[in-house]
Amino acid sequence: MPSLRVLGHAFRAWRRNMRWAKHEPETPYLADLLSGAPVCLHVGASDGRHSYVMTQVAPDARIYAFEPSAFTFQVLKTCLAWHGISRQVTPVHAAVSDMPGELLLVTPKKTSGRMGRAYAYVAEEPPEGKVRPDLEDMGVELQPTPVVTLDDYCQKHGVTRVDFIRMDIEGAEQKALKGAENVIDRDRPHVLIEIHPAMLTSRFGGSAEAVVEMFRSRGYRMFALNGDRLEERTTVVPELPWKDYFFVHPSRAPKLPDGVFKARMAA
Repeated sequence: MPSLRVLGHAFRAWRRNMRWAKHEPETPYLADLLSGAPVCLHVGASDGRHSYVMTQVAPDARIYAFEPSAFTFQVLKTCLAWHGISRQVTPVHAAVSDMPGELLLVTPKKTSGRMGRAYAYVAEEPPEGKVRPDLEDMGVELQPTPVVTLDDYCQKHGVTRVDFIRMDIEGAEQKALKGAENVIDRDRPHVLIEIHPAMLTSRFGGSAEAVVEMFRSRGYRMFALNGDRLEERTTVVPELPWKDYFFVHPSRAPKLPDGVFKARMAA
């Protein structure tokens, strides 16, 4: 039986979903990418709001939802059950990186006294000094978490096709994509990824430019919202600490559902 704290967090997430409230502005665009019975990887699943949206815009979708936090993983499983989508969504208690094993999940404690679960990230060692360059904190909570690569997971679990990847992992995106190169090269999935330039540099020894290049070198086109307009880009927006970006490969453009991405890819 989930704890009262888990149930409280799950209820708030369930209620937000039922009201279609507090979703990222990119969420409505998922309907322009997903149709039929897509296979989706939700990396950094949190309470599962994007998994829920995927099941609503593509009711036959099959989703694998990866979440490293033991607490949030319980929230995720509870939300899936309450929404009645547990058969469609497979929750996986793990972080995603370029090597399997175990890492520390670093969760900052905000100045308000609350845990900053949305700001948690994985690390090999406890951080020294300021936990994140983009957040004032009052310390951290450390939790060991299992780690998988997407390539290994898909191979071991018979995931022979991936159509869409949603990734929001607080700076670990370059390492996670390195561990998914076989899947990306095999399937050319659509990708919605939140890129964190400062975290990539300060905590993971990577860069936003390297993440973009991983896609552009494979022929992907890059899109992002500018206000309420979707625009094509070749670089990240430099002044933002994080932002979501879509990557779509031309080889998949003919099978896109009618919508803004199909129109843009035809241009």
